[in-house]
Amino acid sequence: MGHAQLLSIHIHPVKAFRGQSLREVVVEPWGPAGDRRWALIDDGGRVVTQRQQPRLALAAAELLPDGGLRLSAPGLEPLTVPVPEPGDTVSMEIFRDKVEGVPAGDAADAWCSAYLGAEVRLLHLDDPAARRPVDPEYARPGETVSFADGYPLLAVSAASLDALNSLIAAGDHAVEGPLPMNRFRPNVVVGGTEPWAEDDWTRVEIGEVAFRVAKMCGRCVVTTTDQSTAARGKEPLHSLGRHRRIGGKLVFGQNLVPLNRGTIRVGDTVRVVT
Repeated sequence: MGHAQLLSIHIHPVKAFRGQSLREVVVEPWGPAGDRRWALIDDGGRVVTQRQQPRLALAAAELLPDGGLRLSAPGLEPLTVPVPEPGDTVSMEIFRDKVEGVPAGDAADAWCSAYLGAEVRLLHLDDPAARRPVDPEYARPGETVSFADGYPLLAVSAASLDALNSLIAAGDHAVEGPLPMNRFRPNVVVGGTEPWAEDDWTRVEIGEVAFRVAKMCGRCVVTTTDQSTAARGKEPLHSLGRHRRIGGKLVFGQNLVPLNRGTIRVGDTVRVVT
């Protein structure tokens, strides 16, 4: 596959908020340090994402050195949110999982609720090593994950996005393309591969870290949300439905589980082991 390398690294400190690009990151067993350690829940305790609230694309969460956050969004003064003190947890529902989180506090709840015009609470994942196992159908014993959709990291290749954009350009909604990579909210973007090469990965190494490939990533309506305007369209789901329907899912990218702790850096070689 030539010389594949790590083109970019992205974390999303608050699930569903705008991502933050990094030059390097420590990969922990449950994902990149600082990624999706915070999430919103509604008044029924269910996770709130761009599926329900596309405007979350316009809200930014900057990770602070102490693990706290600086929240910003159109029309609101920025708010600094410290990591909450250990205390009582609240149960939240992320798809089929029940997970415990520590409330971030009244100020954070009020800020997020004001932005969305709906009652929400912000929770912090205090102990990612223990709170949430990876889907047992695709996990090994002891593997855990943050508030991410299901797996510690999402990898996407630049060549596959180019190929997808070619499909979009030839399709019924060509005016929507080309789509930028942020539609897919990856953690790592790999360059120097053939299109769709990641379909066949089972194990890869990026810099210091080895990963096993858990499963291909099934995509949802969030990918149709313009991350700079929060407007929704038909793509890429229309084109994925015609060309990338595998096992009943519309797939793009691979879910990875780290096999060791270490640092990955932009420019690192990406080696496909098997």
